[in-house]
Amino acid sequence: MLSVQADSGRPESDRPRPVPRRPQTARGFGDRVFRYQLTATGVVVLGIMAAVGLFLLLRAGQALRARGFAFLTTAEWQPDVHNFGIAAVLTGTLLVAAVAVTISVPLAVGTALFISDVAPRGLRRTLVTMVDLMAAVPSVVYGLWGLFFLQQHVIGLSRWLSDWFGWIPLFKVDGTQPGQPLASDSVYTASTFVAGLVVALMVAPIQCSVMREVFAQAPAGEREGAYALGATRWGMIRAVVLPYGTGGIIGGTMLGLGRAMGETIAVYLIISPVFVIQPHILQTGSNSVSSLIALHYGDASDFGMSALMAAGLALFLLTLAVNFTASSVVARSRSGAQSEG
Repeated sequence: MLSVQADSGRPESDRPRPVPRRPQTARGFGDRVFRYQLTATGVVVLGIMAAVGLFLLLRAGQALRARGFAFLTTAEWQPDVHNFGIAAVLTGTLLVAAVAVTISVPLAVGTALFISDVAPRGLRRTLVTMVDLMAAVPSVVYGLWGLFFLQQHVIGLSRWLSDWFGWIPLFKVDGTQPGQPLASDSVYTASTFVAGLVVALMVAPIQCSVMREVFAQAPAGEREGAYALGATRWGMIRAVVLPYGTGGIIGGTMLGLGRAMGETIAVYLIISPVFVIQPHILQTGSNSVSSLIALHYGDASDFGMSALMAAGLALFLLTLAVNFTASSVVARSRSGAQSEG
């Protein structure tokens, strides 16, 4: 009692400040086992990733020592005469992935928003099942469909883009003139654009699934608050769902980008391999790292196999860089936040 009175007589600046207590939860045996399992799983995943990178690095050492920095700047692929590099195939990989993501992201975002916020409740389960089934279709089926069906139906779109936007180097097609209706259709086939379209349809369901799950978790309190303030459905989506789902959009986009860069069979079936840097996406001829490996794996010599492993190592590092960048962006986004009480 005296200490209380003594403290009350002190100036407020001299009083000891109360130290907040941190709540502690008792961890039972099941919690400890679960925590150890998660830790072990994470360590195993990192170990497998490191083992894959180390394997590629060891197998690619012979080729990398022979070429050095020229491995990144040479477009030709002739490993038997020590004249090879990934400048052409890496450019083709990035262009195919860029075309795919440019087309797939609007499709995925629109479909995810329609399922989560617009479609009637009875229709949502059917749409979710259809999207999941699209993600389960083998890539070779997409490749055959793109080769024998989509390619011949997209020539008109490629010709129109070339005629009207050919002044942009990306859409230029060598050997054609704007408004020339008799130009051969063969200059528009087996192109980066066709391959990117097929890959876009392959990665869009995966992106849509990720985005849909995040959009569906947008706080109900903020949704209702937006409606209470007079917002329309689109206004609510723009003010609540899209800002909340930024991380999901970025994560789904980067997941699809990684899948697009590593796609093999569909791209291999569609493109016509060329070993020059080909920046014209509508023109026939393209290449990618994965299709290069699939094309030369069966007949490669020991040194040629080392060169292919070096190309695979470059793709592995590029994919890691994209995924780590996406993880850092997602970690800083608003997705996962709760509505304020």
